[in-house]
Amino acid sequence: MARALRLVSGRETAMVWHTDAELPAGTDLVVVPGGFSYGDYLRCGAIAARAPVMDAVRRFAAGGGLVLGVCNGFQILCEAGLLPGVLMRNAALKFICRDVYLKVERSDSAFTRGYNAGQVIRVPVAHGEGNYVADAQTIARLEGEGRVLYRYVAPSGELDPAWNVNGATNAIAGIVNERGNVLGMMPHPENHIEAELGVTDGRGLFLGLVDHFKRAA
Repeated sequence: MARALRLVSGRETAMVWHTDAELPAGTDLVVVPGGFSYGDYLRCGAIAARAPVMDAVRRFAAGGGLVLGVCNGFQILCEAGLLPGVLMRNAALKFICRDVYLKVERSDSAFTRGYNAGQVIRVPVAHGEGNYVADAQTIARLEGEGRVLYRYVAPSGELDPAWNVNGATNAIAGIVNERGNVLGMMPHPENHIEAELGVTDGRGLFLGLVDHFKRAA
């Protein structure tokens, strides 16, 4: 993730330790990356969500700062109360590591302005608990307010249960909070940004963020 941010933005990143109480001065973007925090004991992200640094992340988000959580980061953001819902075991009860196709539902957010609305992108997933679940009222609100930014689809862009790899409700792959400044997504766009690896569809997310900060300057 740090490499992706450096390659696309040309700026350095700062690492923050889980016991830190504050974020570095001048922070523009907080990224909670993927991985296996605390060995995924209890529920995925449940222990990490209670780390001291998450209080600083909450304050940053409350002030309008942009927060991106990918994979385990998405799980942590949900467990921390920054996003609604929860990530459950994949429907097939198996770890999934493969490329998937996502439909970009909107292009008017800081997290999607590097794409066109309706564009289909190819990025990888690597998770055992990526099945997004929320109560019916929450799902209706997310859909009604346009807060689903990324959705699992077939390569053609059509909804297809066979391509909803983890069984997520409404094939949801990424959502934002009500204010639109916190995004959680299960797929890993940071893994598909370099041409040497064959696919660069993930670059759009980071290029959009760069453009967002240029406009805000």
